[in-house]
Amino acid sequence: MHISGKVAVVTGAASGMGLAMAQTFADSGMKVVLADIEEEALASAVSQLSAQGHSVLGVRTDVSKLSDVEALAAATIKEFNAVHVLCNNAGVGVGAPVGSTSLADWKWTLDIDLWGPIYGVEIFLPLIEEQGEGHINSTASMAGLYAGASLGAYNVAKHGVVALMASLERDLRWRDSKVRASVLCPGPINTRITESERNRDPDDAAKHMDSEQGQKFWDFLTRTLANGMDPAEVGPMVLDAVVNEKFWVLTHPEMGEIALSQAQAMLTDQRLTR
Repeated sequence: MHISGKVAVVTGAASGMGLAMAQTFADSGMKVVLADIEEEALASAVSQLSAQGHSVLGVRTDVSKLSDVEALAAATIKEFNAVHVLCNNAGVGVGAPVGSTSLADWKWTLDIDLWGPIYGVEIFLPLIEEQGEGHINSTASMAGLYAGASLGAYNVAKHGVVALMASLERDLRWRDSKVRASVLCPGPINTRITESERNRDPDDAAKHMDSEQGQKFWDFLTRTLANGMDPAEVGPMVLDAVVNEKFWVLTHPEMGEIALSQAQAMLTDQRLTR
């Protein structure tokens, strides 16, 4: 796919991997729509790209709300009269084992991490197909390939995102569509996802269920991500998938061995690896 002059929409674009994708797309000659729930950070990101001479639009968006995703699509068409690429990147997480996760935490995580991409696909796919070509990428995680302990709701959501995008890609091929799909499965990236409750409704956040196991894992994850890959490295990987029609985007391919080991154990003696 040739991308110069095309239009890309990125959710969760005010920081981290989303901003990296937006920057990469803009530097490659695309018009970019940045969507994020965090208004101040969104305005700063839009100002940053605009100052570089890029054609950019910011739209405050809560991807857990269908009406917001519909409004995002409408604003994109109104401003640029087309959309060719969508990156469903907005995401959150809480650290808690299954059985010690509140229903509010389950709903908050699934509404954003899984329903957000579902809404994105449902609303944007028809608009992208109207252009005769395009691409939809969704951010999952290595947690979408291997469900480790202490991250139940996030694991479920990200496994769902992988299944969503694999199903979409196969459906597109089945009907000979010129639109392609891909899934981003990052390993440790230096983002602020461990601070994602900063954008959560306080009344809803109060329903979060703390657990010693979950907090220990969250502290470990926070330290790990602080030493993780620079988000700026992720943008070119997603662009490569769009341009060269790749499905899997793995920031840490070596971590794929974990999923392979799990599959091998499944076939050899039907056990679950640690």
